[in-house]
Amino acid sequence: MDVLSSYNIIIEISLIIILSFVFSEISRKTNVPSVLMLILLGIVLKFGLDALGLGSLDFFPILEVLGIIGLIMIVLEAALELELKPEKMLPIGKALLIALVCLLLSAWVAAIILYQFVPGMTMSAAWLYATPLSILSSAIIIPSVAGLNNEKKEFHIYESTFSDILGIMLFYFLSGQIEATGEGHSNGVGGFFANVLLTIVISLVASYLIILIFQNIRSNVKLFLLIAVLLLLYAIGKKMHLSSLIIILIFGLLIANMPLFFQGKLGRLLHVERAKNIYEGLHVITMETAFVVRTLFFVIFGLTISLAALFSWQVAMISGLIILSIYVIRFIILRIFLGSDILPQLFVAPRGLITILLFYAIPKEIQVEGFEPGILLFIIITSSVIMTVAMVHDKQRMNEAVKKAQSMPVGYEKWKAPTLQSVAETGDKEKH
Repeated sequence: MDVLSSYNIIIEISLIIILSFVFSEISRKTNVPSVLMLILLGIVLKFGLDALGLGSLDFFPILEVLGIIGLIMIVLEAALELELKPEKMLPIGKALLIALVCLLLSAWVAAIILYQFVPGMTMSAAWLYATPLSILSSAIIIPSVAGLNNEKKEFHIYESTFSDILGIMLFYFLSGQIEATGEGHSNGVGGFFANVLLTIVISLVASYLIILIFQNIRSNVKLFLLIAVLLLLYAIGKKMHLSSLIIILIFGLLIANMPLFFQGKLGRLLHVERAKNIYEGLHVITMETAFVVRTLFFVIFGLTISLAALFSWQVAMISGLIILSIYVIRFIILRIFLGSDILPQLFVAPRGLITILLFYAIPKEIQVEGFEPGILLFIIITSSVIMTVAMVHDKQRMNEAVKKAQSMPVGYEKWKAPTLQSVAETGDKEKH
């Protein structure tokens, strides 16, 4: 049987997407991340391809393209849900600060560990390798926190989105500095902030123009055209060495918060109903596209995994030290900024799509032969499993609270038929 024939490929992709939907439903009921099930599916498919003599197929080009598109869709999906209201400014600012501090401290400690234990690793290369390992995965977190109360769910959406963006900016800044130092013309921190400022200006101008132009397009097939324009801007920005993900984030924030950004003369140029229709259609398409791309990405990643790397004592030791440092740093930072109510947030720190994508983006001239890719896999799987256990435990706690509340005497009016959400929020307030 030719598994690579056109019809077989269509059948295989269709079955993978159907299974991904089933995994999502299982995840919703059990809090086990669907991403783990997708990776496991990829590993099983790898055994099947090996049995058919197709284990040597190179999936990396597909993985890279899917990773980039998935990253754009996930950040856009998150940005479309962020409301920039006055009462949201404090939670957003707090999440931004936590994401930044955790990223920098985790990368610093991980870099020290890699420098000490990986042969041939320089400190500058260690920082570059440590950065992907320090970035939260919004691709895993956002679908996994739907069952939490609104305050905690929003915190995780903000934090993971900021972690993605800041981590990618830090990675490409470090990569550019290493390459520029080798060529003798480093731009330094000043050049980096000038780059970010230029990207923000371009993003704002482009976002306003896109919305004003697309609101006047009467065709019914303009949403994928809009996505194509965003992908084009992202790719061109990358070619110009800009922080392209900022373009996607700002566009998403602007179209999701049009009353805030379109005021005065700009407000008179906006056709509210048409622009709102674009936002609603884009929101649906973004969620659907992100689901499909995320599905294919993690299954193909599973196909590329070498399980033998997980059984190395050196991989286990280095990975264990980095994982320990991640949660110790996270505990300290969350205690400082959030107080005592830090569960399950403490353990919601999985690594995933961004980690994989950036690892494969390390320039060949900077790559260190002594670094075992198994470290990457070990940290991704372990951090996801830790999150799974924490989320399952949190769900059990909420169920027990509901049962206890419903068993109270009828006279306790405020305990009549509470929902999981109300019980969780009540519990959170009592902790404070």
